[in-house]
Amino acid sequence: MARKLKTYQTSLSFFDLAVAAPSMKAALEAWGADSNLFHQGVARESEDPDVVAAIMAAPGVILKRPVGSSEPFKVNAELPTDLAGDIGSKQPGRKSKDRKPQKRNERVHDQAADRKAALAFEKEQRRREREREKDEAARRKQRERRQRAINAKQRALDAARIKHEKNASDIRGQLERLEERAQAEEARWEKERVRLEAALRRARG
Repeated sequence: MARKLKTYQTSLSFFDLAVAAPSMKAALEAWGADSNLFHQGVARESEDPDVVAAIMAAPGVILKRPVGSSEPFKVNAELPTDLAGDIGSKQPGRKSKDRKPQKRNERVHDQAADRKAALAFEKEQRRREREREKDEAARRKQRERRQRAINAKQRALDAARIKHEKNASDIRGQLERLEERAQAEEARWEKERVRLEAALRRARG
């Protein structure tokens, strides 16, 4: 059974972020937070009727607005116009002095609306999961292609090394045989030289 959604809000960098999710954990996952922003005091459940209405209209989708402003939340929010002024002096997650006190959410959802919003959140969550799986599959294919290329280069190197070692061994064998022939030739020549010099001396008398 789909869980009833709640509206959660935080401030990161130059934007206020809001999302409709069934739990704080689901909201943190949607924001991609690597720490518990709720425990740190920079995230909270929102009860502002306008915020709740905007977020519940797009369950699971992260909506933004310039940090500290009272502008409506939307998917593509523009950067604050005064980054060096009031916005720069505000700490993420803290309430602006100019911000109106939040009103108690008096909006009543019937079960059909709650179920519709929860199913929309789950649909968006599945879409994000498919995107993550698609990205991981692409990275895995890239790693596999790189590994295949590395393996091919390694095989080529190994084959070239084996060929070189064989050629070097053949050359060493040839050098050894040539050295043996050279030594044999020197020995033959030495014997012939001695014989011929002796004959020459005898001829000279």
